Amino acid sequence: MQRLMTTMTRTAVRAGTKAIKQSLKPAPSPKKRVVAKPRPIKAKPEKRAPASGPNWITGIAVGTAGPRRFRLFKPAGVTRAERLPLLVLLHGCSQDAEKIAASSQMNKLATRERFMVLYPEQDRLANALGCWNWYDTRSGRAQGESGAIDAMITQVCLQHPVNEQRIAIAGFSAGAGLAALLATRHPQRFCAVAMHSGVGPGVAHSSATALGAMRGRRAAAPLAASPAGTRLPGLLVIQGSSDHVVASSNGHQAAGVWAAQAGAKPGKTRVVQRGERYAANITDYKVRGQLVATLCEIDRLGHAWSGGAAGRDFSDPKGPSASSMIWAFVAKQFADEVG
Repeated sequence: MQRLMTTMTRTAVRAGTKAIKQSLKPAPSPKKRVVAKPRPIKAKPEKRAPASGPNWITGIAVGTAGPRRFRLFKPAGVTRAERLPLLVLLHGCSQDAEKIAASSQMNKLATRERFMVLYPEQDRLANALGCWNWYDTRSGRAQGESGAIDAMITQVCLQHPVNEQRIAIAGFSAGAGLAALLATRHPQRFCAVAMHSGVGPGVAHSSATALGAMRGRRAAAPLAASPAGTRLPGLLVIQGSSDHVVASSNGHQAAGVWAAQAGAKPGKTRVVQRGERYAANITDYKVRGQLVATLCEIDRLGHAWSGGAAGRDFSDPKGPSASSMIWAFVAKQFADEVG
């Protein structure tokens, strides 16, 4: 994808769509990709990145899809006796851990609210543009990547003071699609999931169907029932009404199928606007008084992190803060789990 800002022009939209098409091309065959005899890869010890601050830790985890790098943000002063909540945040195409952290400013929020943030990074050998292969369930690449991130979470929980009963996952664009897939495959792992400008699970199954799904031309199949004794974590969907990369209908569809799986019904949509920021149209889906999903459609927002840092790709400071909305939703889910 190319640079895509709030006041995106038609040229930028076409460029972004072209980049997405390139990212959806099937992966090269092993004969083309393998240039040397592969060697077993072991998880390397984590190293601190001095240039990024003492609380910004780098690491590598190995799952069924191979090794994946990650960054972990820990608030200052965390002790081994503490157990802090963990938010997993998946970047979008053409991004990495540092870019999504800078755009979302999630680390500032984590410092104030005292939680850790795990930023997995896609390998460019798995996708040239750094997109998570959220759509490729037919070949198994999507499941492999979700498994790699699940292994990464396990590793971080073993090495850091994480409260394993307080884990949530969020993602932007391609990261949102993979976040939703992870939550459906490992519902017992997460208390909450947030999708920002992404496509819900079950809409696309290959690169051939992904673009149609992003344009809102494919319907999602009903979600499978959760394993006995488990239920899907609460879902927050944030979607821009002027998103020309991922059609806004995807947000409605994701919240709808998530709610239908639990038998939840939509309540009355309310409009929230603070100052000069874009207005947000919020719909809650509940069953027997319990919140199952929330859809937040933001007027005039394009394919960008709402309320993100100025001057960053895929970031619109004029929108309400997606990071604050995500954490408020996650914290509410954590509290409900206790209750």
